[in-house]
Amino acid sequence: MNGYGGRLLFVDLTTGTSRAEPLAESTARALLGGNGLAARILYDRVPAGVDAFEPANAVVFAVGPITDTTVPGNSRALVASKSPLTGLFFDSTFGGRLPATLKRTGFDAVCITGRAAAPSYLLVTEEGATIKPADALWGRSTRDSVAALVAAEGADADAIAIGPAGERRVRFAAMAHYWRNREGVSGRGGIGAVLGSKNLKAVVVRGARKTTVADAPALKALLDETREPLATGTKALSTYGTPFLVGPINALGALGAFNLKSEVFANARVIGGEEMKAHYHERDTTCLKCPVACGKQYAIGAGEFAGRRAKMPEYETIFALGPMLGIDNPEALILANDLCDLGGMDTISMGVTLAFVAEALERGWLTKADVGVPFGWGDWRGMLRLVEMTAAREGFGDRLAEGAWRLATSVRPDATNLVYAVKRLELPAHSARALKGLSIGYATATRGGSHHDTRPTPQYAPTFDRRGTKDKPAFAMRSQHFTAVGDSLVMCRFTSERGFGLFVGEPYARMVRAVTGWDVTAEELERVGERIINLERLFNVREGMRRADDTLPWRVMHEPIPDGPSAGMHCPPDELREMLDVYYGLRGWDADGVPTPARLAALGL
Repeated sequence: MNGYGGRLLFVDLTTGTSRAEPLAESTARALLGGNGLAARILYDRVPAGVDAFEPANAVVFAVGPITDTTVPGNSRALVASKSPLTGLFFDSTFGGRLPATLKRTGFDAVCITGRAAAPSYLLVTEEGATIKPADALWGRSTRDSVAALVAAEGADADAIAIGPAGERRVRFAAMAHYWRNREGVSGRGGIGAVLGSKNLKAVVVRGARKTTVADAPALKALLDETREPLATGTKALSTYGTPFLVGPINALGALGAFNLKSEVFANARVIGGEEMKAHYHERDTTCLKCPVACGKQYAIGAGEFAGRRAKMPEYETIFALGPMLGIDNPEALILANDLCDLGGMDTISMGVTLAFVAEALERGWLTKADVGVPFGWGDWRGMLRLVEMTAAREGFGDRLAEGAWRLATSVRPDATNLVYAVKRLELPAHSARALKGLSIGYATATRGGSHHDTRPTPQYAPTFDRRGTKDKPAFAMRSQHFTAVGDSLVMCRFTSERGFGLFVGEPYARMVRAVTGWDVTAEELERVGERIINLERLFNVREGMRRADDTLPWRVMHEPIPDGPSAGMHCPPDELREMLDVYYGLRGWDADGVPTPARLAALGL
């Protein structure tokens, strides 16, 4: 098949065996790859009710038809599993060079089950899988582990590794890939902890197969047409990286601060993209064959931390470890981001969990003796120490490692009212109160508090009605189809949105036609997105999820934004209830949020 390796690889760490299976063309066309393939594999092969840390849980690494082609933002892979944080289906994407190298092995997906008897890493080549010992890497950082593995397996190999947090099963543990100082981090949902539970330190890939394209001239014509809008649309990302968002979103009154007690942060300017670039920018970094170069390497030139170099903290990281904690020290954010990357932890979950702690301390629900170190609003030194303690599950860090929701339930019965999370996943930096499309979007998201299910990007347009609820269920549904298709191609969100459109449309159909040779239409791709969303929903329904779980944080529903340009905005329970009724109706789900047999049959499920 054009665009595909045509093979799936299944690895059992318990027995040390692996087998390859063919990827049927009908499956590829129905699900594309990436997200779609992973959802199908997990639904078929992970038993209902299994704990995320049991050997029977699976981790799937998958690529898509555009991976390792000439499409901008093509070197991106997806990893999926049952999340130890949410107990539900979860997927996360990452860039760098590894995605293209995985595609070159000829495997479109690698499914890993079981548990190795001792610390190990998995080597995937064109010939299949080899499980190798990793005792010497256990306890080492993500970066050190990747460097050691590439040195052992050769410069043409790529690796993604967990850190100490994953080994200790921190429920929001991440994994990281490094290539030419470009980090690719699969950050959310705790899949790094699932690998840790399997005694799997890393996955290494090496291959040389080439991806064939059905109609190279047609693909080139499409890319030529999109080159200028892509360059224009990504200019701020190329110049500043995602921190450029701090200023405009704060000006909108939609930047959460002090655990959502406010959505305006007075000192936002000093932690925004312009100031960070002026003081710390050293060089740009980019994923393989991507023209955008949204990654930045920072260097601290003077003061207490002079000489430190680290990856730029993304906008989401700045929000969670900065304003949410009342911290406006940019160097503390650079250091905290690096600690999380090296330890292998999601910065959003880390920061939002600490924001709950800061408010619980303020209210007297927790004491300094409970926490073990000085900490409170604006205390960046305490924040850095607690990040270290979480990765090591040291002292109070052992409780932080459970995530904000579980921590809150251990504090007092009503403490979850202060937790900014949906389906136990801590929310990112795009407001659930100031953007009504995200009110319904977060509530119905497969993953919960993720801005990569329903997208915030269209809602920041001046012409978008972010305050009204009319048409927001339909918007959320279309946006969810778009992200499912994008994560199945698998394509970078920045290049897709800014070069090819914010929703599934003709440019994406032209792309798939040119790569695969199939006569697909935009409508067929829309149904692919819908099919994937329903597969994910079926997985979650099987785990017991129903309408009651499609809800929002208590503060979002009961406390209007107190000040700033978005003052008064929130999503009361009755408003959410009405939007859910419309959303379920549009989806063909019953009143409890369960897909109906008729809708599933129409989707070939």
